[in-house]
Amino acid sequence: MNQRGSAALEFAMVVPVLVLLFGLVVGGARTWLARGAVEQAAAAAARGASQARTPAEAERDARDLAAAQSAVGGLRCDRWSVDVDARGLTSPVGTQAWVTATVSCTVPLSDVLVPGWPGAVDVRAEASAVVDRYRGRP
Repeated sequence: MNQRGSAALEFAMVVPVLVLLFGLVVGGARTWLARGAVEQAAAAAARGASQARTPAEAERDARDLAAAQSAVGGLRCDRWSVDVDARGLTSPVGTQAWVTATVSCTVPLSDVLVPGWPGAVDVRAEASAVVDRYRGRP
């Protein structure tokens, strides 16, 4: 029985499967890193908002800090939103209060997996920070 060329045939059959598996591993790692970057942006936004004096200032600071943190993390989003719940800043001095920031990012799969790949992954994270209970408020 002649087996010439069988190794080349086996190699040609196995290589696409290995490339696909490698692409899935890389894509999973990139998605995991995007989730981490969104979580860090939400934490930075909440910390920044908790130090503001007014809810309007808190929203502005949260958006600025989330954008700066995502730029440092190398995050690229098709759609980006930062929602801030700054009602804690209006509570009376001496009461416990929180500020919450929610960051949402739509990460294109062409950036994560393979160039030109259709679709996107929605990544969302929420973080809270304590407002100093004895700090002056408006």
